[in-house]
Amino acid sequence: MTIAKEKQVERNTIIMKCLSMMAAVAVMTVLLIPASNAAVVPPGVKLANVQELVRDNGVEPASLDPHKVEGTPGGHITRDLFEGLVNQDADGNIVPGQAESWLVSDDNKVFTFKIRDSARWSDGSPVTAHDFVYGFQRAVDPSTGSRYSWYIEKTTVINASAIIRGEKPASALGVKALDNRTFQITLEQPVPYFIKMLAQHTTFPTHRATIEKYGDEWTRPGKMVSNGAYRLDEWVVNGKIVLKRNRQYWNDKETIINQVTFLPVASDSAKLHRYKTGELDMTDTVPLEHYKNLMKTIPEQVKTSPELGTYYYSFNTTRPPLNDVRVRKALSYAINRSAITDYILGQGQKPAYAFTPESINGFTPPETSFSKLTQQERNQKAAQLIREAGYGPDKPLEVTIIYNTSEAHKKLAIAIAQMWKPLGVTVKLENKEWKTFLDMKRNNRFEIARGGWMGDYNEASTMLDLHTTGHGQNDARFSNEQYDELMKKSRRAETEKERNALYSRAEQILAEEMPVAPIYQYVNSRLVKPYVGGYPINNVEGTIYTKDLYIKEH
Repeated sequence: MTIAKEKQVERNTIIMKCLSMMAAVAVMTVLLIPASNAAVVPPGVKLANVQELVRDNGVEPASLDPHKVEGTPGGHITRDLFEGLVNQDADGNIVPGQAESWLVSDDNKVFTFKIRDSARWSDGSPVTAHDFVYGFQRAVDPSTGSRYSWYIEKTTVINASAIIRGEKPASALGVKALDNRTFQITLEQPVPYFIKMLAQHTTFPTHRATIEKYGDEWTRPGKMVSNGAYRLDEWVVNGKIVLKRNRQYWNDKETIINQVTFLPVASDSAKLHRYKTGELDMTDTVPLEHYKNLMKTIPEQVKTSPELGTYYYSFNTTRPPLNDVRVRKALSYAINRSAITDYILGQGQKPAYAFTPESINGFTPPETSFSKLTQQERNQKAAQLIREAGYGPDKPLEVTIIYNTSEAHKKLAIAIAQMWKPLGVTVKLENKEWKTFLDMKRNNRFEIARGGWMGDYNEASTMLDLHTTGHGQNDARFSNEQYDELMKKSRRAETEKERNALYSRAEQILAEEMPVAPIYQYVNSRLVKPYVGGYPINNVEGTIYTKDLYIKEH
């Protein structure tokens, strides 16, 4: 039997199983069975004998616990180690992961997932619906200390908010195992993009017996049990993290790369050097000052595409002088975004005058009062606002910007400090190691902090939710009742047009209150060796699964 026929037989079997489930669960009327994703090797391509990949991870991750990961450094790795109900394909479309199919109730509140019979943990034990119940409950349980518990709350899973506030036990969460292979989630209200949200690490299952046995040490090599395409083999802090192929993974037969090594290379010059010497097969970024030359010399190795994210500065709205909206607006207005994107970055980034990037699916960010001005007009307005706030030659404004270790972040901070000088603003720059940087933001110990938000799913709420009161990543500590109400209403909106109108009003509030200064819209720029196949150039979320890559003969 050909591979194509085998896949069709397998697909038909899945459909029959789901039809049987539909008969048992009368309220479920929508059957979804998207195509699966895996490494696809074009005809005629010869694979290398050694299938090992070395990736630049930027910095050392703060954690490899999927419920405690903050930022892309940990996200890159946990995406290989663990797998949720769904994944993304190379174009960012949702495809089955640990769930081979799912059913949706008529009111779009109840989602029932069929866990694959072949789903296994790396120790060989079966992945069950109970593991997903445990994972979801653990993510919202205050005792876990997840900085992403808000993510489950935003899905409106029943009782998530009350559990996070400590008003109900984690066991009250609206998730349950109907049997070992059937996992059900019930929402308080319909969320039209809910399935998209399930590809994110906070929704991944974790192995209860391992966590209960080892506690916080469960993420160490030799102890971790995971359910993704790879397992943790070695972790040398600030040195390397090595993952090896998980032979228990349900789709291991279509995985090609046997080992992936993540290196924490914070220095742009160091990562370029290690790439040129062959120590790295893929970088996390492209050094700004070398981009144009690399585009001339090795353009085929420079992979640049729009990315669903915004680079910004957070203003601590709880501390003087940033608790004054006039100061925040003055500082934001004085940032010459076009100069930054054209002359400092120069990789295709676009100026950001709204928090939501243009690459988002289904929403066009609105024009705001300050986006309509010329830079000269913004500068004039900034000077007026800073005077109104009581600052000037006799009373200079002094602020501190913190940023995590990166030559690019430093370069931008220096440039922005120069742009603020005409306002009489004196800037102190503080470079912080990643874990310290996160801790300072988490504990409200900063005035202005470098920020970058990459969408967790392709819908505008993934950006705008960030500024709701109490959000776990609301570093500015911004709180606005009208804004919160708009975002609540957006979840109840019945049409995309209605949602987008609410999103536009939310963007207008951000422009008026300026808790953050959006600076530019990200692009995804990496150096990728020509022998690395399967790179997902069209995924605007920058999602890369090592299992979908392969090494060509070279």
